[in-house]
Amino acid sequence: MTTASHHPFWKRYYYSYLESFLGFLVPVGSQVYTVEPSTTAPHRAMFPTSQYEYIVASDVLGNTPDIVEFLQSARRALTDDGRVVLTQYSALWEPILRLATTLGWRRAVVEQNWLSMYDLYNFSHLAGFDVVKSGKKMLIPIYIPLISTFFNTVVANIWPFTHFCLFHYAVLRKAQRPGLIKNPSFSIIVPARNEAGTIEKIVTELSNVGAYTEIVFVEGNSTDNTYAEIERVAAKYGTKRKIIYAKQTGKGKGDAVRKGFDLATGDILSIYDADMTVPAGEMQKFYEALVADKGDFINGSRLVYPLEKDSMRVLNFFANKFFSLAFSWILGQPLKDTLCGTKVLWKRDYVRIQAGRSFFGDFDPFGDFDLLFGAAKLNLKIIDLPIHYQERVYGATNISRWKHGWLLLKMTLFAARKIKFI
Repeated sequence: MTTASHHPFWKRYYYSYLESFLGFLVPVGSQVYTVEPSTTAPHRAMFPTSQYEYIVASDVLGNTPDIVEFLQSARRALTDDGRVVLTQYSALWEPILRLATTLGWRRAVVEQNWLSMYDLYNFSHLAGFDVVKSGKKMLIPIYIPLISTFFNTVVANIWPFTHFCLFHYAVLRKAQRPGLIKNPSFSIIVPARNEAGTIEKIVTELSNVGAYTEIVFVEGNSTDNTYAEIERVAAKYGTKRKIIYAKQTGKGKGDAVRKGFDLATGDILSIYDADMTVPAGEMQKFYEALVADKGDFINGSRLVYPLEKDSMRVLNFFANKFFSLAFSWILGQPLKDTLCGTKVLWKRDYVRIQAGRSFFGDFDPFGDFDLLFGAAKLNLKIIDLPIHYQERVYGATNISRWKHGWLLLKMTLFAARKIKFI
């Protein structure tokens, strides 16, 4: 898009903010096609034949005579994993913008389409897209020292002030992508610390799906005989199941998950907690949801079906509710349960998350938030899949409510600063 320096000085702050925000939404190094806005001529559905990873259309749809046709043409110019980024000023600001035109502060423009957030969702659906995330930004479009920054980075993200923001934004992905891998292989990473009593049960109860299913155990400095049990079970079932195992050299579940992902050879990566609080048979549902392209990242949710007695303490339940609401707001996508250990994604997407990990840093000892933050930054569509959560069948939890709860709260504030208040 035209850079801020090419605009009159009173418009430069708005365009500078917009450039910065779009730079945050579009990953560095992406192949991008930008549709330049026009205030005098209608935008027609004309795109190059090249396949782009990102198409950016900022302040374009208001002057587009056929929005569905425009988006369908954009869809044809995208790679299967590509994204469309839309921004459009809110109809609520139309009287103010008309006044600015009358006073000579804004050039005269052709009559604009009045587009709400609902309209962006509806047109996207009609054109064959899913909305990955959306939101509203900017309360003050002119530069007032200190005030503009505070209102646009903080106040604009807080209800009810969000309703008065200048522009909407949405990130779209293709629905029903034809180029996905057929019959992909499945890697199930099982971090295991003091879980000797469940190892054989995990191997016998996890389903075989896809081209092959492999189980990757990462043993994490147990005080019981977990590692010896993994060796025994791998020897016993090695001719029937593909089993990989290793000792963890670092600390924390997050470190174990990353080691397991590095060892995995499958097209799809998943995490399965060794306490078996998620029934092993339900892992197939996660695989099927990803293969059916229901989302790019399938996240388990324990907060839909009734919980087994003693499977989750009352305080933990309310903490989970709090973190799910907080992260839905921060990430711009609805999440029912951020703390469920079961998560599934394509390996190619994990490689991209891994490559961009420096944006957040190595901050997460659990691994759940590292993946969620990375997926959100890459505009992956995160979908909840409800599971039947049950009481653990062996041992005791490795989670400390107060110590880890405080750590989770700090990570929530960290995520808000890095993702929301920008």
